Amino acid sequence: MLKENIVGIISDSHDHRTNIRKAVSEFNKAGCSLVVHGGDFIAPFTAREFGKLACPLIGVFGNNDGEKNGLTKLYSSIGNLHEPPYEFVHSGKRFAVMHEPDYLDKYLERKDMDVVVYGHLHEIDIRPGKPLVVNPGESCSWLTERSTIVLLDLLTMNTELLDL
Repeated sequence: MLKENIVGIISDSHDHRTNIRKAVSEFNKAGCSLVVHGGDFIAPFTAREFGKLACPLIGVFGNNDGEKNGLTKLYSSIGNLHEPPYEFVHSGKRFAVMHEPDYLDKYLERKDMDVVVYGHLHEIDIRPGKPLVVNPGESCSWLTERSTIVLLDLLTMNTELLDL
């Protein structure tokens, strides 16, 4: 059963199908109403794993997502991929998502923004406040040997960092 207030956050999956499967399982188990991906999916074949999500996905392209047409086509039945930064509203909360943190300072100044998601650095960065900043780290574990995702409760704005 989907819980409208629970959002999954992932980034830098970099074709790691095993960890994508684990992340999808955790997101489905938590009842996420949406999954936000901070970029670097890499190959369109990853849509097979993300296609098992019980909720939609919103993501942005990362610097390593070269096959944008293929990604857009295969992900179209799962959700939407956008050029960063991308803004949207979910469950009454305003989100901004980007891959590289180039626009981070701009969004930190905006008090109308509730959540800012980014990736690229492969480093966990969770900063409570308004806006809440979330870099879930890397789900691929290629650089840090740690695979992490985040669950966000939109009612309390609390985050839970999960190791896969």
